[in-house]
Amino acid sequence: MSTNTEFEVVIGLEVHTQMKTKTKIFCDCLTLFGQAPNSQVCPVCLGYPGVLPVMNEKVIELAVKTCLMMGFEINRQNKMDRKNYFYPDLPKGYQISQFDKPIGVRGAVKIVSEEGVRDIRVNRVHIEEDAGKSLHMDTSTWVDFNRTGVPLLEIVSEPDIRSSKEAVFYLKKIKQILEYGGVSDCNMEEGSLRCDANVSVRLKGETKLGTKAEIKNINSFRYVQKAIDFEVERQIAILKEGGRVIQETRQYNSTTGVTKPMRSKEEAHDYRYFSEPDLVFNVITEEWIEKLKKTLPETPDQKCERFEKQYALPLYDSSVLTADQSAAHFFEEGAKICKNPKMLSNWIMAELMREWNELKVTPEKSPVSPANLAELVNCIEEGKISGRIAKDVFSEMIKTRKNPSQIVQEKGLSLISNISEIESLIANVLKTNDKSVQDFKSGKKNAFGFLVGQIMKSSQGKADPKTVNELLQKTLNC
Repeated sequence: MSTNTEFEVVIGLEVHTQMKTKTKIFCDCLTLFGQAPNSQVCPVCLGYPGVLPVMNEKVIELAVKTCLMMGFEINRQNKMDRKNYFYPDLPKGYQISQFDKPIGVRGAVKIVSEEGVRDIRVNRVHIEEDAGKSLHMDTSTWVDFNRTGVPLLEIVSEPDIRSSKEAVFYLKKIKQILEYGGVSDCNMEEGSLRCDANVSVRLKGETKLGTKAEIKNINSFRYVQKAIDFEVERQIAILKEGGRVIQETRQYNSTTGVTKPMRSKEEAHDYRYFSEPDLVFNVITEEWIEKLKKTLPETPDQKCERFEKQYALPLYDSSVLTADQSAAHFFEEGAKICKNPKMLSNWIMAELMREWNELKVTPEKSPVSPANLAELVNCIEEGKISGRIAKDVFSEMIKTRKNPSQIVQEKGLSLISNISEIESLIANVLKTNDKSVQDFKSGKKNAFGFLVGQIMKSSQGKADPKTVNELLQKTLNC
């Protein structure tokens, strides 16, 4: 990211997510991923003459749940519109979307970033149908219409985001909310979550927005950050050379790391929006909203706040653990039997999450269960093993999936707490480290830590650290 201090970056994100429904938005075709091309289509989603769309009620339900979780004002009467444009993978020659009366308006998303906590305003949330997919071969292009008519939810932010990192924090938070609400699986590899980034720059102190470029269809957090960073650098370079940024739609190439022009940026009037004549208004009653409110899950923010209060965790720990719903569930299952929730949190964040990443598994398929990790923490708390030995036990748990008590017993890793054994270890270390003993007696306090380390080393980490400290202090002060 540029360290340029002359310009301010202004970013707005349009997040598109596939809603978790069995069938498409206006017909009974399935929404399964990875099926044979053009195997999940019918006359309705292919736009045959004379067919009529019928709204999938589940789509409205999921959209309303999203609005409630994000604090949107819900339009009690919202409607569908035709967005007219030509593209090979759009069989009807128009897309059914929402224009002037979307399902929700004026919400906000709270993000926790390196700069602190702040709200990103969200302009609107609306529902629409997806288009098909063009498959480009060496000498030809084929079209798969399986995605045509798949229900999408689009969440459009205000231009409140000020860096590529903030954009990623915001996108991750949207993903959290949608997953917690069961609105979408947000699988970015399958195209269930993607976004368009509207990027502009302006001189610091300016209030007027600069000319924006829209980067289309970015489908990973890493590429969102890289695409925005490149675009910011590109626009700053143009302005510094006295040029003018052109409003256009661009595409990010992940191989080259650059954005390239696709077409000039369209405005709303270019799409010739008009109300969809084949669909009635979507009427959302207060009774239905109240019913849906009772089914709402705990939001990520609510869970984060509860973790802070219930388990005395700092905000950072709570934010990391609740970032993924399954990781939060893993922690809570372990916390039911763990005597030190903060230590459990440390082990999940510092050790277990690394293993999940390396093994490419989700918390549900963790090689270490919540109960076993909690038992490991309890072994440390109860003085059965030291923190250093615990890491060896943890490695063995990953390999064998055995519980920690079994591993400790089989390998003889229990702490040595017998006073005479520890006194013998201390005596041997003091004999071979006379200089450190003299250093301690002359006032060099760090010599004490060195001697403790040598004693622990000679015991292969099995000596009880508390007992070692107490007996060593007593011996040296004699």
